[in-house]
Amino acid sequence: MNAMEMFRFAHPEYFGGLILIPLLTALFILTRILRRRALRKFGTPEMIRTLTPSASASRPVLKFILLMLALALFIAGAARPQFGTRLKQVKRHGVEIIIALDVSNSMLAEDIKPNRLERAKRAIDRLISKLRDDKIGLIVFAGDAYTQLPITTDYNSAQLFLSSVNTQIVPKQGTAIGAAIEMAMRSFTPDPAAGKAVIIITDGENHEDDAIAAAEKAHQQGIVVHTIGMGLPQGAPIPVASGTRGDYRRDREGKIVMTRLDEATLEKISSAGGGLYIRANTAQVGLDDLFDEINKMQKSEIEARQFSEYEEQFQYFFATGLLLLILEFFIMERKNKYLRRIKLFKTAQP
Repeated sequence: MNAMEMFRFAHPEYFGGLILIPLLTALFILTRILRRRALRKFGTPEMIRTLTPSASASRPVLKFILLMLALALFIAGAARPQFGTRLKQVKRHGVEIIIALDVSNSMLAEDIKPNRLERAKRAIDRLISKLRDDKIGLIVFAGDAYTQLPITTDYNSAQLFLSSVNTQIVPKQGTAIGAAIEMAMRSFTPDPAAGKAVIIITDGENHEDDAIAAAEKAHQQGIVVHTIGMGLPQGAPIPVASGTRGDYRRDREGKIVMTRLDEATLEKISSAGGGLYIRANTAQVGLDDLFDEINKMQKSEIEARQFSEYEEQFQYFFATGLLLLILEFFIMERKNKYLRRIKLFKTAQP
């Protein structure tokens, strides 16, 4: 059980009120600047300090900071912070999905905007947002395959781990689709009744292993293997780095390397795995269509724990904000003439 499930806000939309803090801060700074300019008309700063010995430059700032902290606490309290107090077991019915995402350098090609990898990540993020009772895992592969996220129902963590994926995450370059399928087979739960699907998202330029044999093996174990082709058949050059314009990867002869979508290989892999092949285009990646197909699979019973009762915590935020307001009220903008006479560190004259 993660902390996000234990603590929540019943009305997080109220946090939009925090926009008042930077606006009020800008207004406060502006009034301070205008005030200083107005005082300069009456004399130099040294003369002003001599004529107004009780004036304080720091106290108004301190009072404003306390007011802004109190405002932030009141807004947080209005959002109704709640802490989970009682757990219950809930049973859900869903399928198990593992996405194997190609992170080789060829996925930086920009024939699908902004590039193949970023477009795939956005589509996966939208897919995760649609999940309710299913389990999802994430594998990244290039020359080797690695588990980025073990299979889970924690969709927040899935989106967090997905956001960190880039072409530098796997040190060995290449496109080992077979290794990704084999790792996915080992990543599913042992539940024989669960519908299990692997979605391979790649440009299909497989140079490392026998991906078709791996897909056949997965299908024999009741795992469906789908493929999504990222890229266009005419191909595109590979930027030297993500976001770099003007220079592309070149071969030993100095010619620009073109990466092309290998649809034939991806169709064979999906056919061997009993799944579908979908080619991504500039309009959509194709995960929505696959999700509809996966939803038709047999769903297994998944047990999960979730909080059924929450205790309100807003009173602590309001109480702290009120204390800050009281403290701000008792802090005077001018120096106290009696306290100014106390000089704790003044040395006696000989």
